[in-house]
Amino acid sequence: MTQSPATPLPPPTERRRLREAGSLTQAQVAERVGVSRRTVRAWETGRAAPRGREGEAYLDLLRSLEERRRDQERSFDVDVTERHAEAEGDGLDGDAAAAAADPAGRTGRPLTPAQAFDALYAFCAPALVRQTYLLTGRRELARESVERAFEIAWQRWPEVARDPDPAGWVRATAYDFALSPWHRFRPRYRHPEPPPADTADRLLLDVLLGLTPSQRRTLLLYDGVGLDLPETAAETEATTPAAANRILHARAAVATRMPTLSDPDDLHRRLAELASAERLRASAAPAVREGGERRARFWTRAAIAFTVALIGTTALTLRTAPTRYEPPVPPGATVHGVPPPVAPGPLSHKEQKLRDKLRSEPHAGPERLAPQPF
Repeated sequence: MTQSPATPLPPPTERRRLREAGSLTQAQVAERVGVSRRTVRAWETGRAAPRGREGEAYLDLLRSLEERRRDQERSFDVDVTERHAEAEGDGLDGDAAAAAADPAGRTGRPLTPAQAFDALYAFCAPALVRQTYLLTGRRELARESVERAFEIAWQRWPEVARDPDPAGWVRATAYDFALSPWHRFRPRYRHPEPPPADTADRLLLDVLLGLTPSQRRTLLLYDGVGLDLPETAAETEATTPAAANRILHARAAVATRMPTLSDPDDLHRRLAELASAERLRASAAPAVREGGERRARFWTRAAIAFTVALIGTTALTLRTAPTRYEPPVPPGATVHGVPPPVAPGPLSHKEQKLRDKLRSEPHAGPERLAPQPF
């Protein structure tokens, strides 16, 4: 494709940003341009350059997305100006007028932490619940995992807000919680949930749950979410060859039981359909923030109570412990020179003679002690 210097293609990262700003998936872009989703992924990662008619169509699509974004920004600026004027006309001060004109904080004023968290939650939570359902096959666990991930994100919001990919941070936390092996010991998750009503959806979910957790997670990130291979490897904390090997094994396992899904594009489409078939909803963002704050207060109080109990136990030990050293009682020692006691037995002849003599005496005691007349 020959391009003039005045109209070059944007860099790969900008291509992906324009597609996401237009709320388009890679499959939708591929359908409009007339190529495969794998080709669109290669264009967005920079491994291939658009050429020919497909490249021209892709460039036209990017231009339309860029123009749409600019139109939205212009209309938004006009709307903000009008709302700001209305707020000032109502007698509000400068800060209140700006908040009323732009509740999302996009007029140049920074968002509050709660507003930024609510925006991230509204953008990520609905799709993340459906993805987690494909990962676990449990609706309630999917909702709990996503809400728990956002509670942790709210507790560590300064770190999450500075992260280059906050959505990826929350997604990784939700996946880790959902795949925890300790859920099998919880009574509420010991029994399986009702499967999907459609036979094909039920078979696909059964195939996914038959994969190992690492293969299932890698396949979902690569063929479901649409991450490229390095991003998938980084999020699963694996090397790029290991992630590629998991994807190949997972695809082979799916194709063995469902030959119609041997094409990655078809697999991506079916994963999206299966996730959309379940009506899964997460709680409201304020409820999640309040739940995270309650959990943080509970554990803080528990830590304080444990510390107080430890201090009290230490003080009681110091109070009741002996103040001087008492040596232990030494073990018994053998005494030598004492004859052992003789057990009773038959009398010897000499002892019998002495006994008869003592019995024959008229007075008790020896004879020398008896009084004699003069």
